[in-house]
Amino acid sequence: MLTYVGKGYTSGFVENYDRVAARLNAGEEDIELVDGPDDICVGLLCESHAHCFNEGVVQRDEAARLSVSTLLNETITAGKRLRATPELLEKMRLAFAAGDIRQACRGCQWIRLCDRIAASGFTGVKIGEPPPHPAGQRLTATPAHSSRFSRRP
Repeated sequence: MLTYVGKGYTSGFVENYDRVAARLNAGEEDIELVDGPDDICVGLLCESHAHCFNEGVVQRDEAARLSVSTLLNETITAGKRLRATPELLEKMRLAFAAGDIRQACRGCQWIRLCDRIAASGFTGVKIGEPPPHPAGQRLTATPAHSSRFSRRP
């Protein structure tokens, strides 16, 4: 979600994700943590071997949950709702760019795209705005730990 720029598995997936992004940007709904496939996965659930049910995806979801729990200093469990505020997205994107919440990225086929988006200062993201640099400029530094996440496990 932090690096979504309109790319995905299929055109249907992208169209659905764009709708989710628009709802979040409009403040129409919160981010709700769920067990299993979520609103973003809807476009893939009709496949005979839906990607969202793969064990690797389940493990990455759990790693992401634990990382975000640590970052926010609270236990994040199914049913928890988070408002996609500029402050929350900035905090999460800065941690993502620094490599602090990237444990879930290991083994993901989109890791190189996410590395590039983070290194660009999150240019072109469709949910929220890219985080500003403290001097008012966009963050453009390469993520501190990107090399350890760019390799396949």
